[in-house]
Amino acid sequence: MDKVSINKSMKLSQHFTLGEFCKTSYHTLDGNIPSHVAIENLKRLCIWLEDLRFSYNELYGEGDRSQESGKATGRRAQFGNDSRNDGEIPIIISSGYRSEEVNRKCGGAKGSNHLTGCAVDIHCYGPEQMIRMAGILLDIADGTKREFDELIQEKRGSTYWVHFAVRPSGNRRKILFDCR
Repeated sequence: MDKVSINKSMKLSQHFTLGEFCKTSYHTLDGNIPSHVAIENLKRLCIWLEDLRFSYNELYGEGDRSQESGKATGRRAQFGNDSRNDGEIPIIISSGYRSEEVNRKCGGAKGSNHLTGCAVDIHCYGPEQMIRMAGILLDIADGTKREFDELIQEKRGSTYWVHFAVRPSGNRRKILFDCR
């Protein structure tokens, strides 16, 4: 397989790096290093994530309508802030690219879109944020006429995330709730 040496600081887009998509808590022999093709797929995902980040911040970030209700400060505290976020709420990736070994260790589905760099799990701070992010992604799809493969709102215990996948072709626009 055509693997690249991982440069965690390699920018895939304005706000996202390769390292964010390859981080894992599983120690593997393969190092969870994506192929050049998987990196191109991650870049395609980043187009959506940049649009999501922009739209979410327009609606719910600092200086928006929620500031009048006193909620902006609370959301800012939940997300934290770092210098590369320009004072905006970041999109936090909890899982991106997965090698076969990482996917197996984390219990991922066989044939998962994560294996090809076509999927991302976006961390959410509760059901409200999960629903809002999913809604924004649907609005982006409808507004731009771009297709996506999967949009799954997921919950395990007290952890919430949006699984979002975009394939180079053959997208199914599969929308699910998996909240156990």
